[in-house]
Amino acid sequence: MKSMMADAIRLKHNPVALIWSKEKPQGAMQFQEGKWGCVMWLVVHAAKGKTAVADIKTFGCVGGGVGLGFGNQYKKFPGGEDGFCHFLSSGNEKRDGGKELAQKIKPFMRDEAYDNFLHGERYIKSPTLVSKFIENLPITEIPEPYVVFKPLSAVDLKNEKPQSIIFFVNPDQLSALVVLANYGRESNENVIIPYAAGCQTIGIYPYEEAKEVKPRGVVGLTDLSARLYVRKQLGDANCMTFTAPYALFEEMETNVADSFLQRNTWQSLLNAD
Repeated sequence: MKSMMADAIRLKHNPVALIWSKEKPQGAMQFQEGKWGCVMWLVVHAAKGKTAVADIKTFGCVGGGVGLGFGNQYKKFPGGEDGFCHFLSSGNEKRDGGKELAQKIKPFMRDEAYDNFLHGERYIKSPTLVSKFIENLPITEIPEPYVVFKPLSAVDLKNEKPQSIIFFVNPDQLSALVVLANYGRESNENVIIPYAAGCQTIGIYPYEEAKEVKPRGVVGLTDLSARLYVRKQLGDANCMTFTAPYALFEEMETNVADSFLQRNTWQSLLNAD
């Protein structure tokens, strides 16, 4: 399947289809069970033209398990959900039993993760606010065992139904997709940019939007850790994600023709470099 949008904005990397599946695609990239990995690596793998997959045992990290729709995996974080609330904020070093737990799990953690467990990632001000953050997430349990990432060009719509389409974009391309998402709507707030993990902005937030009559697009890669990981994989410092629930993707595709994408301002931006 081709995307007129991708052509019109001269997308560098393949648009990625996120699909819920009953079966695991043969030969797909998948993390080993129990091994850490960033879900965004799977998405990047698909953007480079390959297929990747995750299930409830191979989502890479607890945030990734939440992000892909495998329920509240924060409960399985060392120290439980409270341990995660301290990890994302001020750290576990001063929490009762935190130092002792850190020593027990140190042999199984990367040095960076161990340091963050003790001293906190500091992405949210306090553990109490992290608890509120989790409460506000659209935590989901998807109905299928696998989440598959495929290049859109490899999707067979007769046999597969994407949940959403993910674009890796630069600031100009992101701007164009934001304009296009609003192009045929009566309102002008048809794109959101929630604070969340990179995987959550391509997973559970678009899942939630897909339930709406007029689903909105979701901008992502404001997650600083995910930005670092994706930059190493794509070599692109100016990369963001724009995820369109599939109904929005179809709407945007039909609006490419005769839109601003064929007018002088956009063409000038395309040719500015």
